[in-house]
Amino acid sequence: MFGYDIGISGGVTSMDDFLKMFFPAVLKGVSLLDRKPTIGLASILFILGAIVSGLAPNKALLIIGRILFGIGVGFGNESVPLFLSEVAPMQHRGAVNILFQFFVTIGILVANLVNYAVSSTHPNGWRIALGLAGVPAVFLFIGSLIISETPSSLIERGKEFEGKEALRKIRGLDDVESELEQIKLACEIARQVKHPYRKLFKRASMPPLIIRMSVQVFQQFTGINAIMFYAPVLFQTVGFKSDSSLLSAVITAIVNVLSTIVSIVAVDRVGRRKLLLQACMHMFISMVAIGSILLTHLKPTGSLDKGLAAVVVVLVCLFVMSFAWSWGPMGWLIPSETFPSETRTTGFAFAVSANMLFTFIIALAFLSMSCNMRAYIFFFFAIQILIMGLFVVFLLPETKGVPIDCMTERVWKKHPVWKKFMGKEVVKNYEMT
Repeated sequence: MFGYDIGISGGVTSMDDFLKMFFPAVLKGVSLLDRKPTIGLASILFILGAIVSGLAPNKALLIIGRILFGIGVGFGNESVPLFLSEVAPMQHRGAVNILFQFFVTIGILVANLVNYAVSSTHPNGWRIALGLAGVPAVFLFIGSLIISETPSSLIERGKEFEGKEALRKIRGLDDVESELEQIKLACEIARQVKHPYRKLFKRASMPPLIIRMSVQVFQQFTGINAIMFYAPVLFQTVGFKSDSSLLSAVITAIVNVLSTIVSIVAVDRVGRRKLLLQACMHMFISMVAIGSILLTHLKPTGSLDKGLAAVVVVLVCLFVMSFAWSWGPMGWLIPSETFPSETRTTGFAFAVSANMLFTFIIALAFLSMSCNMRAYIFFFFAIQILIMGLFVVFLLPETKGVPIDCMTERVWKKHPVWKKFMGKEVVKNYEMT
């Protein structure tokens, strides 16, 4: 749903019939619930958003539909990564969690294919594109009826027998006592926290909170959503015609999907930090190269020579490739695995909110920034990527192979910077282990 929502926007907003009806001036010139019901609610809201958007007779209902899409995506982005991290075996947690990002990329690809297919369907191609967003939501709703609740969520709510049975089912084993005891201890500590939001802002919670929110914000400041939202517009700017620009966006979406598979294979072998650092280098080079080409060769008419335009497409694909096996999936994996159980849900809610806020800011500002900054906008993103690389080097710990409920003891208390935040309260809790 999230991927389709990202991918469909840029294509629909480049369709003349959509602009003619809604924007003629442009044409002229936190979990309250368990994981399982939250996932179901997300799909229902998204289905409603698809219906309202696809049938919208005026701008007001179109905006209401987009708001329903947004709420549905927000609920899904909060609950699904947590669900995956809590049910995945430790040794495969990275790969399982990255399946979230993998299906986001599939959603983006499908959306671009739909945009390309309906762009010549007049006057209701945009209605078809928006209405089809309900299809992945239906699949998610069916899935929410089939899946088991996570053992952590059940045990935390006092349902120990159900939690043990869920753990047996997920692991395919009868002997789950060791992992069960670990979950029970973490949940017992969580029950003692009566005000999780207050706990979240205590000194000992600062390291994972800062890391979670920073990774989500940096994910947006790579410039990826600016690229994915407005790929058709970008390719039109550098000289491709309307249909060919949509086709180029499909190509980048395919690269996005295939590259995410690399991350699924590598994340639990190579680790989080190495993938992030090598991607920063590749993305920095790509952004500087794109900016340099546009700065020196983009004509006043807003086009490039065909050869250079093709080079820009290749560079965009290289950028998307690097993002797709690093900051894309890591942006969801790292925040979902770094908090202790007592602040896991509230902490992840803050992280998702930060992601959505900066997605909004980048999406809102990108067209204005690109019109005013022109090629310099790519240098702006290159500077952000350089800052991100330094952040990884000095502040981001490696979480590969660490049990999700042992992060404080094995990660934060041993990091040269973040261990200074770990006070006596944290030490006491983990001495109980």
